[in-house]
Amino acid sequence: MRLNWLPNAICIARAILVAPIIVALLSENYTFALTLIGLAGFSDALDGMLARNFNWRTRMGGVLDPAADKLMVFSVFIILTYLELVPVFLAVLVISRDLIIIVGAMTYQFLIEPVEGEPAFISKLNTGVQLLFMMVTLMSAAFHWPLSSFLVILGAIVIFTSITSGLNYVIGWSRRAWLKTHLS
Repeated sequence: MRLNWLPNAICIARAILVAPIIVALLSENYTFALTLIGLAGFSDALDGMLARNFNWRTRMGGVLDPAADKLMVFSVFIILTYLELVPVFLAVLVISRDLIIIVGAMTYQFLIEPVEGEPAFISKLNTGVQLLFMMVTLMSAAFHWPLSSFLVILGAIVIFTSITSGLNYVIGWSRRAWLKTHLS
């Protein structure tokens, strides 16, 4: 029996988890929201491990996985901003970066050629730092730990990695598009 559909099913389940995460956040049930985000993180690692180790990678999975991640990041940052746990400018930066990448990828897809998902190290680091920031923000709201100075430092790292990874995508894909259209 082939289970090559399993990573995509796990990914879809992760996207569905966003709704209860939002409800938990809006109810200010930060411990439950943390648990669900932890479960989402585990499922992300699990579907990636299954896809890599069993060669169950699909084009659909290459789209679903980052879409589920972005859906969760967008949703959680918006709700945390609404709850005044995250500054507006930080949420705008995080969401704008992802929207620029999505629009750029769609433009490249429609005008040049199909996009192959190739996340750079800085982009993976950015996602990890964003998730850590979300979890630490929730830990601070739920347990009044860690100190707010730690959150400020982590927020500064999110700003740095968001700008750096965003520029990495814009410059890299612009260069690739220029080479493809002018040297082919």
